Amino acid sequence: MSLNELSSVRRLNFAEASVRVAEGLLSFLISTSIFLAASGVLKLYLAFLLYGASPRINLLLATFLLIFSVYNLNKLTDFKEDEINNPERVRYVRRFYGILKYSIGVSFVAAIILSIATSPWAVLVMLFPVITGVLYSVRLSPSLPRLKDITGVKNIIIALTWANGTAFLPYLTTEAPLSAVALVYYYFFMKSIINTILFDVRDIEGDRLSGIRTIPVKLGVRKTRKLLLALNTTLLAWLLTAFMLGYFDRYIPVLLFSILNGYVYILYFTSRTNPGKLLDVWVDGEWFYTTPLAVLVTNI
Repeated sequence: MSLNELSSVRRLNFAEASVRVAEGLLSFLISTSIFLAASGVLKLYLAFLLYGASPRINLLLATFLLIFSVYNLNKLTDFKEDEINNPERVRYVRRFYGILKYSIGVSFVAAIILSIATSPWAVLVMLFPVITGVLYSVRLSPSLPRLKDITGVKNIIIALTWANGTAFLPYLTTEAPLSAVALVYYYFFMKSIINTILFDVRDIEGDRLSGIRTIPVKLGVRKTRKLLLALNTTLLAWLLTAFMLGYFDRYIPVLLFSILNGYVYILYFTSRTNPGKLLDVWVDGEWFYTTPLAVLVTNI
């Protein structure tokens, strides 16, 4: 083998090793909810920008810790479904079970303490995911189904939780009119419900085998695609309303990009049977590229 060939082999081996390291790091960040928590912080940052307010560091950090604790708690209790839908996640959760178990409580308490610095109302917003989580999982009456057993309720509760935190936490630090709050709330609610249903599309086989009647399980992928496209289309009317009311003027191009991006990933992920981590990166991670665009617009 010549020196040039040996050099090419070494470069190839280095590239392959780098890709494996990057994939391993990404798997760790996604499986431990660190990626999602960071995405949630960027979502909240965008909400501050939409209100024309300066982001509060304590609320951004509290949001990260709350998302980390709530989603990891869910992962510790969903082994049955995840063993089918996401075995890689199960491996990570089992590997770091002890650390995750104790960090959940610490993170939640820290999130509450940080939110107190803003307002008692901020604490109530932080407690909302816990309250809804209990109502979601507990059977209130032997004759009634649990909320989690009713098709679509999971998606609505998750969307409400995201919208409450994202719309109301920044509002507590501003004097924005309620009409603006309603618009911000609707935007993040609709983005969240679309995204949660897309993840159910990815998990459709595992949910069907586990007897979980999600929207994709009940409707099928084709009808679910039509539903998601219809929901995303309501955001065009929302954007027109915001424009006519004179809200978010500076960010209209960014918000339009977000809506068009929604059409693209809905069509893409409802036509793929095994999207893998790309779904997490593109959909959960949309704020990693949408919020920087908004920051760029702010500084122009």
